[in-house]
Amino acid sequence: MSLPILHTSTPRPRVPDTQLGFGQVFTDHMLLMDYTLETGWHQARIEPYGPFLLEPSTIVFHYGQAIFDGLKAFRTPADDVVLFRPQRHLRRLNTSAARLCIPPLDEAFTLAALKELVRLDADWVPRTSGCSLYIRPTLIATDPALGVHPARTYRFFVIMSPVGAYYPEGFKPVKILVEDRYVRAVNGGLGAAKTPANYAASLLAAEEAKAQGFTQVLWLDGIAHRYIEEVGSMNIFFVIDEELVTPPLEGSILDGVTRDSVITLAHSWGIRVAERRIGIDDILAAHGAGNLTEVFGTGTAAVISPICELFYKGHTIVINNRKVGPMTQKIYDTLTSIQQGIMPDYFGWMVPISR
Repeated sequence: MSLPILHTSTPRPRVPDTQLGFGQVFTDHMLLMDYTLETGWHQARIEPYGPFLLEPSTIVFHYGQAIFDGLKAFRTPADDVVLFRPQRHLRRLNTSAARLCIPPLDEAFTLAALKELVRLDADWVPRTSGCSLYIRPTLIATDPALGVHPARTYRFFVIMSPVGAYYPEGFKPVKILVEDRYVRAVNGGLGAAKTPANYAASLLAAEEAKAQGFTQVLWLDGIAHRYIEEVGSMNIFFVIDEELVTPPLEGSILDGVTRDSVITLAHSWGIRVAERRIGIDDILAAHGAGNLTEVFGTGTAAVISPICELFYKGHTIVINNRKVGPMTQKIYDTLTSIQQGIMPDYFGWMVPISR
């Protein structure tokens, strides 16, 4: 494809791979595209990374009509750059768009434009194991007018950031507080959409948990405050009696791409997988019986995050003597090896930017 590209004249400062955090450094360029009712999506272009102007009355500031997604690019041992499951991420972006009354993107065109952006800034893709290029597509309403209604104009933009580990602990077991007061989402709400509102709703609980020495919170359902939902920015899995158990997609949690990848891997290995409602009382009982052997979170940012401790109403549940479990380790090793081109990709997940 041919995209108008405005090259930067002043490359942005680089950070050594060993010093990368998460989402603190951004590449030289960004992808932009605009929407109007009369023209549809148009004027796709690549420009130097930088601010763009929005009026103070812009709808997104006042009514939160916005969505985003997150995917990654990796560098293989052959020095190729590959994307992990970009088609699924773009499909999820459009699913979120439908929930927020945002017009859908042409997924094939958007993928081609995204590849062009990654090709242009390919030197930013880290060469160090455990690092990657995080890609953030975002859609916002841009009407400069007040009033609660879907906008008539929108902006799509993509920014990219070379990243290291999402959590400071890296791939080490983390402690999680089970949240039993605040509510993040309910069925019929926005929980299944990747929209800023969901993350804003999680901030207070996350800050209170952090003050108590926990890395994140585990959300329970918003009605009974009993059923497990997800952990902060991750889906969650339990290993109970050698079965991999995770909450089902019933409208209040995100359809995680890493979640789906883990389920696919487990099925391919002959591991029993159950997507079913599971209560916090069930977790306590399984732990008391010695049947809860591993817990881990999954997400694009963290990939796999082992969980060594759950704290619920004064009860501390220690998992696997605070060590990474064998199934967690195998899933992490396999998934990251596929992403980095070290192991064969039998699932067709990796997409070279040259295609």
